[in-house]
Amino acid sequence: MEWSHSPLLQMSSSRSKDPCFTENTPLLRNSFQEKGSPRMPVYHPEFITAEESWEDSSADWEQRYLLSREGSGLSASASSEKGDLLDSSHIRLRLSKLRCCVRWLKVTGLFVFVVLCSILFSLYPDQGKLWQLLAVSPLENYSVNLSSRMDSTLLQVDLAGALVASRPSRPGREEHIVVELTQADASGFRRWRPQQVTHNWTVYLNPRRSERSVMSRTFEVLSRETVSISIRASLQQTQAVPLLMAHQYLPASVEAQVTIATAILAGVYVLIIFEIVHRTLAAMLGSLAALAALAVIGDRPSLTHVVEWIDFETLALLFGMMILVAIFSETGFFDYCAVKAYQLSRGRVWAMIIMLCLIAAVLSAFLDNVTTMLLFTPVTIRLCEVLNLDPRQVLIAEVIFTNIGGAATAIGDPPNVIIVSNQELRKMGLDFAGFTAHMFVGICLVLLVSFPLLRLLYWNRKLYNKEPSEIVELKHEIHVWRLTAQRISPASREETAVRRLLLGKVVTLEHLLARRLRTFHRQISQEDKNWETNIQELQKKHRISDKILLTKCLTVLGFVIFMFFLNSFVPGIHLDLGWIAILGAIWLLILADIHDFEIILHRVEWATLLFFAALFVLMEALAHLHLIEYVGEQTALLIKMVPEEQRLTAAIVLVVWVSALASSLIDNIPFTATMIPVLLNLSQDPEVGLPAPPLMYALAFGACLGGNGTLIGASANVVCAGIAEQHGYGFSFMEFFRLGFPMMVVSCTVGMCYLLVAHVVLGWNE
Repeated sequence: MEWSHSPLLQMSSSRSKDPCFTENTPLLRNSFQEKGSPRMPVYHPEFITAEESWEDSSADWEQRYLLSREGSGLSASASSEKGDLLDSSHIRLRLSKLRCCVRWLKVTGLFVFVVLCSILFSLYPDQGKLWQLLAVSPLENYSVNLSSRMDSTLLQVDLAGALVASRPSRPGREEHIVVELTQADASGFRRWRPQQVTHNWTVYLNPRRSERSVMSRTFEVLSRETVSISIRASLQQTQAVPLLMAHQYLPASVEAQVTIATAILAGVYVLIIFEIVHRTLAAMLGSLAALAALAVIGDRPSLTHVVEWIDFETLALLFGMMILVAIFSETGFFDYCAVKAYQLSRGRVWAMIIMLCLIAAVLSAFLDNVTTMLLFTPVTIRLCEVLNLDPRQVLIAEVIFTNIGGAATAIGDPPNVIIVSNQELRKMGLDFAGFTAHMFVGICLVLLVSFPLLRLLYWNRKLYNKEPSEIVELKHEIHVWRLTAQRISPASREETAVRRLLLGKVVTLEHLLARRLRTFHRQISQEDKNWETNIQELQKKHRISDKILLTKCLTVLGFVIFMFFLNSFVPGIHLDLGWIAILGAIWLLILADIHDFEIILHRVEWATLLFFAALFVLMEALAHLHLIEYVGEQTALLIKMVPEEQRLTAAIVLVVWVSALASSLIDNIPFTATMIPVLLNLSQDPEVGLPAPPLMYALAFGACLGGNGTLIGASANVVCAGIAEQHGYGFSFMEFFRLGFPMMVVSCTVGMCYLLVAHVVLGWNE
């Protein structure tokens, strides 16, 4: 070869005799000496057999070329490399200072915000409500005149007694009272003759008169004139009904309160989306801000009222199921299911992924999907490491099908739990069995479409795990050769020739890398020939550890699920879902003879339970700020614009897609808690005339399936991502979005079509 006779490469031939010549530049020292390797050979012994003559020649000309650079321009190269190192160190130092500054600003800003909310909350005391006892009857009306205040824009009227929020099931025989509020409107040009404005508020009475509830309504104060309140009753009998009434003036308008509530809600979701703080802390901060806003407008609740806002039945159901699953995991049952899936797939990757997704969907239908992913994620990671698969792709598929499967029953997903636990919906006939039967059929149709779609989305996606070390080293060597070629300035003919040779070396190594990658991909795509050996190894590690405990767990869990269904058919069982789960947990704790109780409690997701509790407080506070009422009015306006014969169709489509898109951007738990009162008010509006069950099914489909849209759309997504990150396989927001959002769109479309056929075409639950 001509380049071997170059005068530049013939200099200092004594150094060329060293066969172990190593590159000792600062570039390679930084990349390898930090890892404990003092020096790196320029050529790798692995490639000598394939390209021995080329390697020997390249080592010879490289030695001579570097020595010639020492005699001519080594000082300039060393100074430039030293400058590059100084620049990189300065950049790292600036980035470190920037991160510290951002962290300091975050902590300072949040602390100032918390202190400000605490001061505002403490400055305005709990004024309490002055309740007045009334006795209303059909023979006599009650009336009172209230003097207006200078700084008041709203008047809140509270009623307490045997009241019910929904219209009774037998129209025409309902008993109700009408609250009539009359005031003078002095606005406009006719201030000398104020017009009388009347607002009517109809409240239905509980026929059994055994339950006491509190209902509130806010009216806008139009002027400073006297406000008159009149209450008349429509009863089947002439006997008077006792009621309690209280009123309170509020200084802020409805628009101002809705704006404040929207800002608080947006702030909470910004904290969650960008992971500024933990989402539990974000919910607590939002609750504190909402309570401070209520205190400023004069409607500060007492501690007793705040505790009453928390839905303890939902928390009890989740806590009981977490205890059951925590003890269940001690048997090794979930590990056994994962290994069984690999055995049934006979080493085929896609068959195993589909089986894992199917098992996760079935388990999440009867267990909470958060706890299902807590147990399934570590097993899946270990299984993928054995098969050399990328756990991130498998975990994303699993959590997507976990959310789909959780929507099939009333206990599989928190939105379903919130819907079924609502007492008003249960009185309207939306029980556990009916809800589960209706959702199960729709979710089965969704699953039939989702599996082919998942295979299509993963068609060109890499499913293999970390590449072999030889491929990683080859990629790094190509990177080093390319950097070396880029550092050579083609100022002379010899330097241009050397640069060309280095680039040729890069091209040769890239061809070698491409061949090895093709071979590696071909091995991954083929059936695992050693699947029987892997099965034996996995069965030794992941087997049923305690068959007696497994029998006890299956017995108690089956009995609990049976009680869930029996509660819907037998009225004599006065146990809610939360009580059944708690009693089942106590039974299993006794049967399992658990001595180290703290280990079981460590398995309970206390942060998740506290997150739910904070969200219940936040949503109730936002309801007091009239956000839910405003959303309901806007939703009702959109539906009322549709002709009556197409109103149910429009309502189902609107609720499904609004719920799905909103649950993709925010957590579906607070959204469900927000939308249930909105849809209840919408179904009770006589001008709309829509049944409540189809709207609730549409909400359940949208909220549960919409959680697959983004990483923070469902609690199981966040839990799975956190566990995967702890094992070194964390996936980003966009990685989940590219797979989850198309699955969400298709699954919601299938669910919407199912609801339209069931409720519009067939007329179920009308």
